[in-house]
Amino acid sequence: MLDDRARTLLKALVERYIADGTPVGSRTLSRTSGLDLSPATIRNVMADLEELGLIASPHTSAGRIPTARGYRLFVDTMLTARPLDLASVPAEVAAAREQLHPDQPQRVIAQAASLLSSLSHFVGVVSAPRKASVFHHIEFLRLGEKRVLVILVAPDGDVQNRVIFTARDYSGAELVEATNYLNMHYAGLSVEEVRERLKREIDALRGEIALLMQAAVQAGTEVLAESSDNVVVSGERNLLTMQDYGSDMSSLRRLFDVFEQKTELMRLLDVSSRAEGVRIYIGGESHVVPFEELSVVTAPYEVDGRVVGTLGVIGPTRMAYDRMIQIVDITARLVGNALSGKP
Repeated sequence: MLDDRARTLLKALVERYIADGTPVGSRTLSRTSGLDLSPATIRNVMADLEELGLIASPHTSAGRIPTARGYRLFVDTMLTARPLDLASVPAEVAAAREQLHPDQPQRVIAQAASLLSSLSHFVGVVSAPRKASVFHHIEFLRLGEKRVLVILVAPDGDVQNRVIFTARDYSGAELVEATNYLNMHYAGLSVEEVRERLKREIDALRGEIALLMQAAVQAGTEVLAESSDNVVVSGERNLLTMQDYGSDMSSLRRLFDVFEQKTELMRLLDVSSRAEGVRIYIGGESHVVPFEELSVVTAPYEVDGRVVGTLGVIGPTRMAYDRMIQIVDITARLVGNALSGKP
C-alpha cells in the first residue's frame, strides 16, 4: 500500500510523462510535485516505486517512466474525469454531430470511427449495431433433393436466406406444414429462446419439424454472427507516428493484422458492451491488443435504451486518459442519439 507521499509522486510522474513523453527525473519531480522534498528523498521513493513495478528506468536515461501497472493504479485511484454535457461539447464535436444522420446507420458508424480518430489522434473503432435476434417469420422452400432454402425475416423487415442440406428429402407439403407450425409456435422469440425451448420440446416434436427447427436456429445463429462481425476502424496510420513505436515494425505488423482480421476486436468490443460506462484496458490487459505500449478505452452505445454496440480508442499507454474518457463517452452518447433519431 502506498503512502500519501508515494502516491503524490507517482501521480506527478505519470502526468509529467504523459505531457512530455520523456523520462522524469528526481529534480523535475522536486519542482513539480508540490512536496517539500529533496531530490535525494525523491530518489529513494522512486526506488521503492520501481521495486513495486509501478515505474521503470529506461537504459538510456536516469529518469523513470510509468509501467502498465503504474498506469493502472493511476487510472483507478488518481484520475478524475467528469462526463461532458452534450449541451456544452467542444466546437469540433458539435460540428461532427451535425453530420450524423439517423437514416444512414452505416454512415453514422463510419463517421463515429473517424470522429474518434480525429479527436484522439489515435485509432477509432466502432462495432455496428447488432441485429435483433428475433424471428418474425420463418419459411422453408424446397430447392432440390435434400436442399432447402430457409428464409428468416426480422421484425424490422430485414430478410436473410440460408441454404441447408438435409439428411432426407422433404416434399413441398411437408415444408409448408413445418413453416406454418413454426410460425405459429415460435415466431417472435429470440434465437436463444427458441434454442432453449427446443431443448425442452425436442421429444414432443415430430421428427421432421424438430430437424427443420434445429436447422433454422443454426441459420439464425450464423446470421447473428455475421451481423456482429462488422467493425469499422479509422486512423490506423496514426500509430506510425507514435514515439518509440512507429519504428517497431514487428509489433506494428501484428497490430495491423488485428485491425485487418477484426474478429478479435469484435470480441473485445462485445465484452465491453456488457459493462456500464467507459472501460480502460492498459498495456495488453484486453488480450486483444496485446502490447505493453498500447491501451484501449471503450464504451457501449445505446439505441432507445438498449445497448446495441461499442466504440473506443486504441492508442499509446502514454495517453491523456481523462481526455480519452471524455471523447469516448461523449461519442457513444452522440452515436446513440443519432441512431435513435434524437437531436
